[in-house]
Amino acid sequence: MRITAEQRAHNEHRIRTTINQLLGGDVPADGACDIKTLARQSGVDRTAFYGTRPYAHLRVEFESRLQQAAQAGEVPDPRDAHIARLKGDLAALTDRLALSKQNIAELTDFKSLALSRLGAQHDEITQLRAVLADPGNIRRRPVRTAIAEL
Repeated sequence: MRITAEQRAHNEHRIRTTINQLLGGDVPADGACDIKTLARQSGVDRTAFYGTRPYAHLRVEFESRLQQAAQAGEVPDPRDAHIARLKGDLAALTDRLALSKQNIAELTDFKSLALSRLGAQHDEITQLRAVLADPGNIRRRPVRTAIAEL
């Protein structure tokens, strides 16, 4: 079924209005900032945006405006911005996790070293106490008093 010029103009107006809404950030919850949502929101069959169909020039206009917005740093689809922010957060958390794992490994090595040194010191103290307990091989030095030196 062919449409009249008036119907085509009306459809183009609806499509342009929908393009402005989508690029302005008014993206429906069940859609995205893409041709599929544009077609659904404007009430036009999606195939009309491809090839030599009547609204192919509007698809090209929509995609170029979307690309310009992306290059300008604007993200019309709030979910895309949310996904980008979450990816950044994920990268930061991954770095923090790697640093934490490295710190834990270093502290575990330090703990092992400290425990082995404490064990060696305990063994040495125990050995020295055993030597002190056996007075047979140790002679005590005489204590000098200040009067004896004068």
